[in-house]
Parts: sequence; C-alpha cells; structure tokens
Amino acid sequence: PELSEEPPAEMVKMTKSKTFQAYLPNCHRTYSCIHCRAHLANHDELISKAMQFFFFMQSFQGSQGRAYLFNSVVNVGCGPAEERVLLTGLHAVADIYCENCKTTLGWKYEHAFESSQKYKEGKFIIELAHMIKDNGWE
Repeated sequence: PELSEEPPAEMVKMTKSKTFQAYLPNCHRTYSCIHCRAHLANHDELISKAMQFFFFMQSFQGSQGRAYLFNSVVNVGCGPAEERVLLTGLHAVADIYCENCKTTLGWKYEHAFESSQKYKEGKFIIELAHMIKDNGWE
C-alpha cells in the first residue's frame, strides 16, 4: 500500500484554486478573513485583550485602525522582514497576507529592539478591518 502525505480531511479542504486551506475546529470561536472567509485564528490564540491591562492598557494599531495580537495564525503567508518605526518603537516586521485571497492582513513581529517590546516577537497582528468573527459568537 502507498503512504499518503495528505493531511486529515477535517483539517484541510481543497479550494477551487487548488490550494490547501486549514480549518479550525467548529467548536471554538474563530476569526476569519473578511474577504474570503478563510480561517485565520482561534480565539484562544488572542493575546492582546488579556494583556492590554498588564501592558498599561496598550491598544494595538494597524495601518488601517485597531488590530489584535495573536500567538499563532493559520492560512497566512509571510513576506520579507523589514525595519519599521511603529508607535511602540523600532521593530523588524514582516507583512502577512491571506494565503487564499492574498489580502494583506497585518504583520508578524520578527524582532523588537526595545526590551519592553520583546513579548511581541514571533506574534502576529491582524487588523480588525480584515477579520470577521465566526463560530459561536453572540
């Protein structure tokens, strides 16, 4: 018998463009791309809400308004890192985009130059303008 390299059917779906798309479990609240509805993140991966009080009520801002900070995301591609001066100082960031529709969603923090911002390294910013809440929000 041949060994299959395909992921389990409940985790991915073949789309019309013949790319694979990860699906998060339906039992969890999720965030999806507002443009194509590809899953982006599980609510459990959201860290900005819980950490805002601890970090002096810091609100995350994207280039198009409010944004959320996530530990991990799915169905997202990453561009090259570049240094940018953001509201919280100099960071090396890489733009992230929806793998399904190619819309730029936000960025990934690759490196923080200030010690107070190190907690952001490896985390992802997604702008609210590009997300929609799915599965169990009321």
